Amino acid sequence: MGINKLKAILLISMLSLIIESNCQDMQFTQFNAAPLYLNPGFAGATMEHRFASSYRNQWSAIPGHFVNYAFAYDYNLSEFNSGLGLLFAKEQAGTGKMGTTELGLLYSYHFQIDKKIFIQPGIKFNYVTRGVDFSNLIFNDQLARGGASTTADNIEINNVNYMDLTAGLLVFSETYWAGVSFSHMNEPNQSLINGESPLYMKFSAHGGYKFDLSEGGRKSLNTSYFNLAFHYKSQQKFDQLDLGMYYTRDPFVFGFWYRGLPGIKSYENTLNNDALAVLLGYKFTEYNLNLGYSYDVTISRLAFNSGGSHEISIIYEIASKQKKRRGKRFFVPCAKF
Repeated sequence: MGINKLKAILLISMLSLIIESNCQDMQFTQFNAAPLYLNPGFAGATMEHRFASSYRNQWSAIPGHFVNYAFAYDYNLSEFNSGLGLLFAKEQAGTGKMGTTELGLLYSYHFQIDKKIFIQPGIKFNYVTRGVDFSNLIFNDQLARGGASTTADNIEINNVNYMDLTAGLLVFSETYWAGVSFSHMNEPNQSLINGESPLYMKFSAHGGYKFDLSEGGRKSLNTSYFNLAFHYKSQQKFDQLDLGMYYTRDPFVFGFWYRGLPGIKSYENTLNNDALAVLLGYKFTEYNLNLGYSYDVTISRLAFNSGGSHEISIIYEIASKQKKRRGKRFFVPCAKF
């Protein structure tokens, strides 16, 4: 085995460890703004049509930082008590732009167990491509040959494609919501060097409660409410908890989040502290359009070097007049940020 080939394999291994330390999945502070990525049970949990997009630039001051984005569309098939969704997501990290691209098809079914409580199980089928862009990497032999455009070593590292299965369940009423999801249920092999590197199953639990602060209740013209929310993720030996709150005074939304498990988990004598996040959102009620921006202040050992994380979200919902008049509505009472 050549020295450069060995270095390349070590590079891929190190990048794989980086991805694993980040739960091997894309992460969004505004997880409510990426509902189809969070839980397939959210598919169709809208009036009729919904378009959602999220962009995240994580640890922006570090070379080779994480950049990920997601685009989703879902539709409420109320006449069949069902929801359909389509999700495209992509992440890149590292100098070699190690990337993961996902294309998912989602389906959910709505159950109403009494007048105010709904249950929505859902499933997502993902087709995933994972690989490295070698055009951004420079090896020793290229420098020794006066800056050759390619390495002379034959490096057998290829992109990998696989199917990925996720299932989820969502329960909600007018004031609370709770859900669980199980990602990578088939634990596909994601190795780039023809070896074995299973993508371990990830468990996620999430939920929240909505307090209506409007004078006169829901009939008030000045909508005001307060949301508490959480998101717990666990994958192999790694786990993480997001705790947050939103205050809404139409059309503005303000949020604050903490991410970590310092009193419960530590890894290699390092406290599980990640970030504090602040959020500002604006709701264009006339157009059913929601815009959100959040900034994560890193509080881990990367605090003085990371540059923090920026995230932008957009959700647009639309429905025909006929659907608005008589369609079944499955609105989850979580803030859309």
